[in-house]
Amino acid sequence: MSRRTEQHPDPTDPRIGAPFFSTWRLGTPERQRQAVEAIGRTWEGRPWPTAELLGYHVYAGQDGSTLMHYSQWSSGQAFDAFVKVHRQERVDEIDTAVPGIERVELTRYRRYRSRERAVGDTRVPGLVVTVRVDFEAGAEGRREEWADLVLKAVEDDPEGHVGLLSAHFHMSADGGHVLNYAEWESAEAYDRALAAPQTDAWERVRTYPGMSGATGSRYVHALGLHPG
Repeated sequence: MSRRTEQHPDPTDPRIGAPFFSTWRLGTPERQRQAVEAIGRTWEGRPWPTAELLGYHVYAGQDGSTLMHYSQWSSGQAFDAFVKVHRQERVDEIDTAVPGIERVELTRYRRYRSRERAVGDTRVPGLVVTVRVDFEAGAEGRREEWADLVLKAVEDDPEGHVGLLSAHFHMSADGGHVLNYAEWESAEAYDRALAAPQTDAWERVRTYPGMSGATGSRYVHALGLHPG
């Protein structure tokens, strides 16, 4: 069976061949909570669909409106097989419990690089921040270099990022954007990092050629599901 877990996911798990992120729009905090509970009930009431799904996590947006979904698959083919056989019955049950969910986007990624947790760091993330950076057509090859610049800027400014637990850079399969999934100790720690004085390294990150836009979102971990 499927079981709930309080444990946060490990994006660096080498078994993950196809991470997927998606967004739902619910509109209100009450509907956010209802959807999280409906997801939990729906999944706990069924067997875990396949060993190739390594974990499934849901995050509540601090905007009071959205949910982010992060599923860890061994391969894209395993996800496609799940969609054909198991997905629709889960969608139907959730939609019956919480009508009118707007499913905004579902995107497949590959993880490129990570700033992993320090050895022995057992802090629980109080905030998860995702930053999506879009690139112009023809600039797809610049995505990895941009991620390298961010990681170098963080490395050169350890004092300003003491609250950053980890950061994981994912490249969209369509070549259009980068998604940084970052774990922070708290919202206050993230705000302090944003308010830190601007450095030359961060200026290079912000003005990197080929970027066409960036969007940041804040979340808290609301539900984790693993094989029972």
